[in-house]
Amino acid sequence: MSQPAPKPAAVRVVEVASEDADQRIDNFLMRHLKGVPRSRIYRILRRGEVRVNGRRIGPDYRICAGDKVRIPPVRTAAGGGGPAPVRPGLEAAILYEDDRYLVLDKPSGLAVHGGSGVSHGVIEALRALRPQARFLELAHRLDRETSGCLLVAKRRSALRAVHELLRGGGVEKRYLALVQGAWQGGPRQVNAPLRKNQLRSGERMVRVDPAGKSAQTWFRPVTVFGQATLVEAHLGTGRTHQIRVHAAHSGHPIAGDEKYGDEGFNRAMRSLGLRRLFLHAQSLAFTEPDSDREIHVSAPLAPDLRAVLDALEQVRAPAPTHSEARSGR
Repeated sequence: MSQPAPKPAAVRVVEVASEDADQRIDNFLMRHLKGVPRSRIYRILRRGEVRVNGRRIGPDYRICAGDKVRIPPVRTAAGGGGPAPVRPGLEAAILYEDDRYLVLDKPSGLAVHGGSGVSHGVIEALRALRPQARFLELAHRLDRETSGCLLVAKRRSALRAVHELLRGGGVEKRYLALVQGAWQGGPRQVNAPLRKNQLRSGERMVRVDPAGKSAQTWFRPVTVFGQATLVEAHLGTGRTHQIRVHAAHSGHPIAGDEKYGDEGFNRAMRSLGLRRLFLHAQSLAFTEPDSDREIHVSAPLAPDLRAVLDALEQVRAPAPTHSEARSGR
């Protein structure tokens, strides 16, 4: 016997507390409409169902202390959304935590937040893991396919502080990437403006374009294997897909990149066991403005990526000559 559909909740009017001020309205609604996909939240914003002080607002509106937010009744579609599942392994993935921040070693394949066809991401799962936490917000983003250090703020003041640091280049983020070919010439800066485009399919693409936003990436070769090179990437800016596009622009696309990479190179790396994008947020470091405390966190390469490097090392090693094999050398 089928169960009756749950009745939607009544309209709510929530007054914004001082500690919740200065965040985007879409993030505020995500906290108050748990289990509702981000795409649904954007829809009710576009329709004007959400009002602040009686007025329509857009998803980028930043709420102020004392604002009165009208939240309409919203029913989660059957079979979609629902509360974020608790991921017990997420607790073990925490690399660092204090009273203001935590840093996760995000696994590849897990989106940082719900939306664009994804019901739940890291931040929703983290909130489900810690339902008593009043505030947990992403301080920055990582691509779904990228693994490694992801910074989460535990207080509104901490989020504001780290956003100010990010805007001023005060957060040092370093990545490891396996790229195509033998890197020549040592460290290199790629300074190429980037522009976001959306295809008819809805897929988001980024390309180098003089009319785009300025973007700088520094690459430093770590190990040259011949057919591939392990490089460290240091960001000067934080544009969407920046490392991936700049690597391809420099003639060295990242292994496993299905969007900007080289099909033949990806096929060769799959034969060595690579099953995902080889891009890893290795470390992040910053000095907390209020306390001058230095925070530096690093995430080791996952075993699957390390295995690919080991396989490349074996391919690079010269085979013993016939005489060496006979002498046992």
